[in-house]
Amino acid sequence: MHEMECRVLSIQSHVVRGYVGNKSASFPLQVLGFEVDSINSVQFSNHTGYSHWKGQVLTADELHVLYEGIKLNNVHHYDYVLTGYTRDTSFLEMVVDIIQELKRPPLSHPYLTPYVPQNLHPVYKNKVVPVADIITPNQFEAELLTGKNISTEKDAVEVMDLLHKMGPDTVVITSSDLPSRLGDRFLVSLGSQRTMMPDGTKSTQRVRMEIPKVDAVFVGTGDLFAAMLLAWTHHYPNDLKTACEKTFSVMHHVIQRTISYAHELAGPGRRPSPPQLELRMVQSKADIEDPAIVMEATVLTL
Repeated sequence: MHEMECRVLSIQSHVVRGYVGNKSASFPLQVLGFEVDSINSVQFSNHTGYSHWKGQVLTADELHVLYEGIKLNNVHHYDYVLTGYTRDTSFLEMVVDIIQELKRPPLSHPYLTPYVPQNLHPVYKNKVVPVADIITPNQFEAELLTGKNISTEKDAVEVMDLLHKMGPDTVVITSSDLPSRLGDRFLVSLGSQRTMMPDGTKSTQRVRMEIPKVDAVFVGTGDLFAAMLLAWTHHYPNDLKTACEKTFSVMHHVIQRTISYAHELAGPGRRPSPPQLELRMVQSKADIEDPAIVMEATVLTL
């Protein structure tokens, strides 16, 4: 059976060295069979966690020019749009314009997975989230978008329901301060997915995951997470539990490989440097394609 190819427009940052933005998202999506068209919102020598970085930033007008080129050739047909961190309001508004145009029938429905820098919070809240299908905020971002604090699991569910009302059918709060049942060496992540039933009613599946904490600062993990959630929700469209287990398991394998390599390079008793903590992406190809499931999601019954 010939499978229709699935095409993603990914509008994210690019680095010459290392893994962040499009460098974190493209390879894993390609490994999983997606065609990825990349627009680089910035082109930097490396991520900004290093002592030095140099490079260029794409303006909203330049983004528009690139999109116009794609459109003039009539190849602007995308199943998904993936977008990451943006610090410029006009650029973000241009991304929203592109998405709204792509979402018009008969084109398919792109997905969007943003982060929320504080200064852009009004644009995200009023323009981005309403056109998004999937969002992956952390607890702080989810609270900022909804104006509601999360101190219990019930609060988190209410926040995810509020986010659903704003637009997205899939919401994953990637990390929270909620106490883990497995102790203080674990973080809690929560997900919620609204699905349209054949009779027209909407049903919601909610899951909870306990994620082991890692004592290191990684860059590019959020971008990898968003890409993997896109991929696995595509393969398991109405099964958030499996999609989350696959996504978090990939993250676990990549991070474990990265941390052990970084410690090996740094030597005993020394903290690894940003270059040593670059994600071991290529080395994790087999785990990305077919992750051993090491993270179990619990379905919440409320």
